[in-house]
Amino acid sequence: MSTISPTPDAGPAHGRVGVVVVAAGSGARLGAGQPKAFVAIGGRRILDWAVAGACAVGDVAQVVLVVPGDYVAELTSTYAVSPAPGRAVVRVVAGGAHRSDSVRAGLAALDPRLDIVLVHDAARCLTPTGVYERVIAGVAAGDPAVVPGLPVVDTMKVVDPQGRVLHTPDRSSLRAIQTPQGFRRAALEQAHARGLDASDDAALAESCGIPVRVVDGDPRAFKVTTPADLQRAEHQIAGGAT
Repeated sequence: MSTISPTPDAGPAHGRVGVVVVAAGSGARLGAGQPKAFVAIGGRRILDWAVAGACAVGDVAQVVLVVPGDYVAELTSTYAVSPAPGRAVVRVVAGGAHRSDSVRAGLAALDPRLDIVLVHDAARCLTPTGVYERVIAGVAAGDPAVVPGLPVVDTMKVVDPQGRVLHTPDRSSLRAIQTPQGFRRAALEQAHARGLDASDDAALAESCGIPVRVVDGDPRAFKVTTPADLQRAEHQIAGGAT
C-alpha cells in the first residue's frame, strides 16, 4: 500500500488553494421539500453562505460548487451575474449519486495549478474563516491531510447491531470531525483513485495509509441537518449565542 508522508511545503499557500463545496445532497432529514443547500436562512440560501465563506478566505483562488445537475445552469448564471465576494473564481458543476462521486466531480473541475484542495460540506455554511486558515496552514506546513475537529464531551458507547454495549472508548482521544478538510492535491487524488464512497474524505485518505492531522474546529461550524439546526443557524446569523 503506497502512502504519502508529510513533506515540507515549498512556499506560502497564497493563491494556490481551491475549495470544493459539496451541495448535491437531497437533505431528506431536513424535510424541506427541496435540496437542503437551497433552503434559505437569514435571507440567503445555505449554499450561498457556504460559497461566500470560502471566497472570504484570502488564500482561496477558486471555489467549485457541486450541485444536483438540474441546478447547474441556474447557478452558473447566478454567480456570473452576482459573483461571491472576494477574489476567488466560482465554478458550478453537477454532482454524482454519492457524496464521494460529487467530490471527485469537483476535484476534476478545479484548476490543475491549485495544489492545496479543501473539501467542504455546504451544510456547514457558517464555518468561520479561522477554521479554513488553520486547515490551510497545516497542509502548507507539510501535512498531506488536515481536518478540523472538536473534543467529544459526551460519554460514547460502541454497540452491536442489537444495541448491546461492546465497550466504552476513552473520550479524551475522540474528536468530532468537521469540514473543510484540507489535502495536498496528490493525496486527495490518491484517496479517491479507487472510486469508493465514504462519509468524509479523511476516511478515504486513512484507508490509503495517508496520515491525517486534526486541528481545532469551531462550534459555529455545525452541520445543518434538522429543523432545529436551521433555527440555530438563524440565531447565529442574527448574532445570538450558539
